[in-house]
Amino acid sequence: MRKLIGFACCMVAVLGTVQPGTAGEEKRTVTMVLDRTVSNLEGEFVPAAEAMPEEKYGFAPTNGEFKGVRTFAQQIKHVAAVNYELGAAILEEKPPVDIGAESGPASVQSKAEILKYLKDSFVYVHKAIQTINEKNLVETVKSPFGEGMVSRMGLATSISWHGYDHYGQMVVYLRMNGIIPPASR
Repeated sequence: MRKLIGFACCMVAVLGTVQPGTAGEEKRTVTMVLDRTVSNLEGEFVPAAEAMPEEKYGFAPTNGEFKGVRTFAQQIKHVAAVNYELGAAILEEKPPVDIGAESGPASVQSKAEILKYLKDSFVYVHKAIQTINEKNLVETVKSPFGEGMVSRMGLATSISWHGYDHYGQMVVYLRMNGIIPPASR
């Protein structure tokens, strides 16, 4: 079921980037479409990360069934770490930075450091996406999540659905602190 929901989210993200064409418009490539989905995520995720005051970066809900959930800062660092992990798999290389078992480096603590880590992860993911084309889209590479092989397209679409999953949680955290997420203003 979780895979089906993830696939549906990916299809919505990809189809959401399709716009009516006009005569003479440049042909959209698979690279352009995948990069646009990452840009769409980045355009909502980064402003949400910036919207929370630094003193609230340690916030995590405690009422209800929220025991053991990530703090706001941990959500951001996790997404950034997985961005690096997915980008590295697409490029078939080791992540260029410490991903701390998908939690990000322990040394990255302040809001400014966390935002830099996040923004740099998007730069790296865009670099990885630029290597995907019609010829290698469905070629397989080693999965960063254990044994097996996965397609570059699968990894590229995972960037957005994974990021939006955590973005939704961050929106709840923002609203619980009386902050309207920038994308909702």
